[in-house]
Amino acid sequence: STFDVAVVGAGIVGLASARELVLRHPELAFAVLEKEKELAHHQSGHNSGVIHSGIYYTPGSLKAKLCVQGAALCYEYCDQKGIPYKQCGKLIVAVEQDEIPRLKALYERGLQNNVRGLKLIGSKEIQAKEPFCRGLMALDSPYTGIVNYKQVAESYAEDFQEAGGTILTDFEVTGMEMAKESSSESADGKAIFALHLLQFCKKFCSKHGEEIYCRHIVTCAGLYSDRLSEISGCSPEPRIVPFRGDYLVLKPEKCYMVKGNIYPVPNPRFPFLGFHFTPRMDGSVWLGPNAVLAFKREGYKLFDFSTTDFFDAVLYSGLWKLVLRNLSYGLNEMYRACFLSAQVKELQKFIPEVTVNDVLRGPSGVRAQALDSDGNLVDDFVFDGGTGDIGSRILHVRNAPSPAATSSLAIAKMIADEVKRRFEL
Repeated sequence: STFDVAVVGAGIVGLASARELVLRHPELAFAVLEKEKELAHHQSGHNSGVIHSGIYYTPGSLKAKLCVQGAALCYEYCDQKGIPYKQCGKLIVAVEQDEIPRLKALYERGLQNNVRGLKLIGSKEIQAKEPFCRGLMALDSPYTGIVNYKQVAESYAEDFQEAGGTILTDFEVTGMEMAKESSSESADGKAIFALHLLQFCKKFCSKHGEEIYCRHIVTCAGLYSDRLSEISGCSPEPRIVPFRGDYLVLKPEKCYMVKGNIYPVPNPRFPFLGFHFTPRMDGSVWLGPNAVLAFKREGYKLFDFSTTDFFDAVLYSGLWKLVLRNLSYGLNEMYRACFLSAQVKELQKFIPEVTVNDVLRGPSGVRAQALDSDGNLVDDFVFDGGTGDIGSRILHVRNAPSPAATSSLAIAKMIADEVKRRFEL
């Protein structure tokens, strides 16, 4: 129960980071702590499964850099492990004249980010690639793909355990404190740590009263990253506000209408990408998602509710500033969440043949959206720690938004570099 480094959170980022750490430092003891009974249970198991190419992100940002690197590493890893994927491509389609300048700007941004294979195509080329899609112009990204990220995350876990790492599930971290005492020897009598180091170990307590000891902590807690930061005595900012995304699915007999990913041109006035068509590895096609405030951090159903999560969100001034700036957008999203026909109307802008009779309500996911006190969505990755006996021995992954799954192996390398620098491993 004594480790050099404990990684809190067995989502795809936590598992990728733990894997990278144990491969770099095979002489050290690593553990992954996960509050659920299974791995990759939340964001990593409730996403669209797209391997993003890196088009959207601000040039020079961590998002842009890590996505382009991460996509290449993801394809390479899947090839090595025999994990199936499809490089089905993506079209970002302009359906109105005023979207064309934004589409061209997106093309230039993609070139700055070194995204492979990008090109602008006209309406005839759109139909050649997607026979049922209508548009004036599109940005063709052939390097975009799809994969089952839960399968990828489970493969990371296998690598981690085969390299000597320990995974403890059903272990929710509810407290951290300096260890007052602990054995300096393992069961076989060999010294694990010198006594003076054990005095500085952190004690993790689970909800069942179990404890483990470790010298350093890396948190990759997604929807609970702000709360774990507070538990450790570090900053509560940025705060996590959960947004639920509800998908529709095409009926199986209608999936022939979509071959690859079809996305709208993003509107910079609004915070999310909008409705899109996403083929899945199982042959289904997801449509959406919308984006509405979730009343529970892990609330995947419409009426899921947590008093703590609800008041955490609605009493945060940053949320109200965001809502007031995007009031019309938010009301439209709520309207579309209630009425299937409103969602289908969005889809018909791209594939006019889609009707209400062709779709069913599908799965949902909850996005851990980091928000600052001024009501700004924290767009890039955020990593920080704190001060004091505990805070100085922690690295918090505070914000790992989409494309975190695509970028997971690249993020893991950066986290491992930062862990070595901060903790002098």
